[in-house]
Amino acid sequence: MSRSARFGWTVLLPVKVLARAKSRLAVLAGDRRGELALALASDTVAAVLACPPVARVVVVTSDPVAGPLLAGLGAIIVADPAGRPAGAGGAPRGVAGDLGVQDALNAALRHGAAVAARRWPGTGLAALTADLPALRPGELAAVLRAAAAGGAQDRAAFVPDAAGIGTTLYAVPPGGEFRPLFGGASRARHAASGAVELELDDMTGLRRDVDTPEDLRAALTLGAGPRTTALAAELLADALPGLDPHHRAGQGPRNALDRLDLGRDQLA
Repeated sequence: MSRSARFGWTVLLPVKVLARAKSRLAVLAGDRRGELALALASDTVAAVLACPPVARVVVVTSDPVAGPLLAGLGAIIVADPAGRPAGAGGAPRGVAGDLGVQDALNAALRHGAAVAARRWPGTGLAALTADLPALRPGELAAVLRAAAAGGAQDRAAFVPDAAGIGTTLYAVPPGGEFRPLFGGASRARHAASGAVELELDDMTGLRRDVDTPEDLRAALTLGAGPRTTALAAELLADALPGLDPHHRAGQGPRNALDRLDLGRDQLA
């Protein structure tokens, strides 16, 4: 039996309070930005739950909308101690109020990992960004198997994002030290920490995080999940009145990807 078959993975996804999520998508989504962030997270969670090596998905969030919805998909919700929703009196002094966004993200992941280690001893721990709507269960399974089998025993592994600057996945087999360094130029920080960069042939969905309208277009091209695809179509249809008249006079785009092609100059 391979080492990867002897344990299951707990995959941790941090989800921000939706009112503060995905600011660079506001140009496309407007006041529905939080709804789009939730669609991205929902499609990501659904793909992870369909991945055979994954024993459970833990979402670290304090958002009152995202938590129940993602729990309904099958995720286990762990409250983010540093992430009170807007209107709840702000973050507690000495917690999120004193942490930068990057530090707060990694603190949330470490908290989720500590909860998972107590509840499910011997589990592998993998941190995943919650904005991977084109993720396929098979590519995640291949990466988790590689993280379990490759390199030195108990050594962390990671996958860089499509831009080659950030990180979309950080994984540690049982017994390893869980030290996520997400945010900004995290690829270099994870490599400097001694984590192994995984280089498999097909990881396009796993690497395609969505922060901008162009990222969304790329995810739709790869084949995004149903929630992201449906909401993108609605958002881009709403944007059509702002396009040039010749785009609307009998030449309307057929789907969300076509609409994004037509509208990206106006939306960027």
